[in-house]
Amino acid sequence: MDVRHDARPDPAATRPTPEPAGPAATITDLERERIQLREALTSRALIDQAIGVVIALGGLHPRQGFDVLRDASQHTNRKLRTVAGLVVDGVSGGPLPDDVRQALDAALARAGARSG
Repeated sequence: MDVRHDARPDPAATRPTPEPAGPAATITDLERERIQLREALTSRALIDQAIGVVIALGGLHPRQGFDVLRDASQHTNRKLRTVAGLVVDGVSGGPLPDDVRQALDAALARAGARSG
């Protein structure tokens, strides 16, 4: 048998074969996925509510409402769902941090200038 010394091994031949997951691992993975999906649905509902608030405040189109939230999120270095939660809480009298208020005001002004 003639083996070349400069030949590279087949990557598939060097990888260990993963062992099949047992029922307990499958259940754990499914539970983790269920939790993540529930959190995603909750975040999405909160973001949709905040978009509605922003649309009402700025007289904007739905896409612009999302853009305003995203812009405020980026300018305050806060997650979009966090900014959305603050906006929704702010409607019912909750505190709106100064940096979020300023970022929302600026984003609303920019969105209004683009649509006007």
